[in-house]
Amino acid sequence: MKTFLSIGAGPGIGFATAERFAREGFQVILSARTAPRTRYLAERLSKNGYNADVREVDSGDPNSIAELVADVQKQHGAIDVLHYNAASMRKATISEQPRDSFNADLAVNIGGALVAAQAVAPTMERQNSGAVLLTGGGFALAPSADYLSVSIGKAGIRALAHGLFEPFRDKGIHVATVTVCTFVVPDSKEATSVADQFWHLYNQPRDAWTVEVNFP
Repeated sequence: MKTFLSIGAGPGIGFATAERFAREGFQVILSARTAPRTRYLAERLSKNGYNADVREVDSGDPNSIAELVADVQKQHGAIDVLHYNAASMRKATISEQPRDSFNADLAVNIGGALVAAQAVAPTMERQNSGAVLLTGGGFALAPSADYLSVSIGKAGIRALAHGLFEPFRDKGIHVATVTVCTFVVPDSKEATSVADQFWHLYNQPRDAWTVEVNFP
């Protein structure tokens, strides 16, 4: 059974994407900082007959992410798909942004994605297959002064995807991002549609891999 690891598994895009891959027979591991909420999401999957497990992770802590990946690999073997969905959705202009919070926001919004990709890459490279899927955002294309740290983070996610695409493709790893240019709420048509986009990217033939899809 293939393994799908979600980092930052919230009730919207994170849950919908995990459910999409679970429906295709993947063992799903949901991870986030808040264990009770993540456990509830896993229970929803389990009630539908899917294989779901839960882990805690601090997406802003590189050691926490590395330990998570190592623990999942130890228990389930190779991680076939990594989905990085974590984000610090702080609403703040440059004058409103607390001085000691900006680096912490970036650690979650982009730093964790880089560390997660580093952590899963060696095993994926050895098996010459795997996917690193990143939840992007429209703020990467049209930054918002009211969501400055999120905008910079989503620009970083987009740059990370494009920067890793070619070197990782040579190793058999598909790096791709869905740039979500609309507001998405839990259990919505939009969340399901974004999940379908991730599944489509994962299923692309290797000679036709693409790095980015904009939604809608």
